Amino acid sequence: MLKQEFNLKLQQKLSPQQIQLMKLVQLPTLAFEQRIKEELEENPAMEEGEERHEEDDYSTEAEQWEEEDRQQDVDTTEINIDEYLSDDETPSYKTHANNFSDDDEERSIPYAQGISFLDYLESQLSMFRLDDEEFEIANFIIGNMDDDGYIRRDLQSIVDDMAFTQNISTDKNEVEHLLVNYIQKLDPIGVGARDLKECLRIQLENKAPLNESTQLALDIIVKSFDAFTKKHYKRLIQKYDITEDQLKDAILEIEKLNPKPGKSFSGSHKTVEQITPDFTIRIVEGELELSLNGRNVPELRISNTYAEMLDTYKKTENKSTQQKEAVLFVKQKLDAAKWFIDAVEQRRNTLMITMEAIMKFQKEYFLTGDETKIKPMILKDIADIISMDISTVSRVANSKYVNTPYGTFLIKDLFSESLTNEEGEEVSTREIKRILQDIIIAEDKRKPLTDEKLMELLKEKGYPIARRTIAKYREQLSIPVARLRKEI
Repeated sequence: MLKQEFNLKLQQKLSPQQIQLMKLVQLPTLAFEQRIKEELEENPAMEEGEERHEEDDYSTEAEQWEEEDRQQDVDTTEINIDEYLSDDETPSYKTHANNFSDDDEERSIPYAQGISFLDYLESQLSMFRLDDEEFEIANFIIGNMDDDGYIRRDLQSIVDDMAFTQNISTDKNEVEHLLVNYIQKLDPIGVGARDLKECLRIQLENKAPLNESTQLALDIIVKSFDAFTKKHYKRLIQKYDITEDQLKDAILEIEKLNPKPGKSFSGSHKTVEQITPDFTIRIVEGELELSLNGRNVPELRISNTYAEMLDTYKKTENKSTQQKEAVLFVKQKLDAAKWFIDAVEQRRNTLMITMEAIMKFQKEYFLTGDETKIKPMILKDIADIISMDISTVSRVANSKYVNTPYGTFLIKDLFSESLTNEEGEEVSTREIKRILQDIIIAEDKRKPLTDEKLMELLKEKGYPIARRTIAKYREQLSIPVARLRKEI
């Protein structure tokens, strides 16, 4: 038997305006600028420029307009709003823009022009006496080269690919012949290698003349590459019956080689993303001064034309169906524009309040630049100070950059957990990582410190940390294990 029952439940839902605000808050400066441009293009009821402050400005203009119509014996009951919608083919909001403050510097990014890395290699093939088919195969092989200059695909797969896509019939032996005897002879030396070992070998073989150190380096790469990469130096000394100085000279020769020859091509240009800081912190007369990037505060306003249309329609007595539909469209656009402008202003306030709380919390660090002065700080600490949700602080911290006298960095890098030292004080994990890094930099590279020894040294400094925590911090700092830090 079916039972019917009533359940009362409170459920909190975000309004469309709140969702819009949260989306704007998490956008960094450049993405926010793009979002402003998109909204201006999509909503003709919004334009750039200073907002009017007179409350009855629009209604006053509408009354004047209506009075002029009466003087000209124009019947205002027959106003066609469609004419207003199509009156101006080029709206004024598209003819000017002012997203930048007067203090912003004008900077232009130069365009880079040049030949690509692959084109540079293909141009060198003309130096060799290759028939048409060999030239096409060699070109195809070069096309499979990555940015580092390596052929990482299996040669047989290249053969199959040529058969299916280029209708060229060849075999693995011919591909390897062209690769080894022609492509691997191209400049820069080392391109066309299939792995790091082959890349280093090619560069050493092309060194002329081969001296004792170069020949030893070549033997080590060809015959003892695994022992070399794992830094088993004692084993290499015993195998080749050499002194430590001889091994050191051979290693020096290897260190001069380029493991990524493709990166050395001066004509190859990479797209570099420029970091635009969202905040700037300055020290003025011993006090911290916070400013928001001027690009974050564009001047937006409601379009005068659309506001006048709505006001005029309200004063029209006999309204046609077409007028009602047109004005409904206008009202929707005006409401959307108002919500967006309000969200932009709320975004600015939210960013400033959040960053000001972070700046005050880490005041000692921003005044000195000493990373050991960074206090343990989590999202909840800031959320409690500004009486906002943790998710709001997270949106601000995860994608925003701050420019300080000590560099530009992500705000989220200032957040860290806390550990208690032997004196019972809470210290930031960033402070511990910095001390750990300093210890490793100062260590004897002939006998690098193990994680166990690092744990003991930190304990002596008053930081009782487990060995596995040391390993975690070391990995976060991209520092290899002791064996791979060894030098001779």
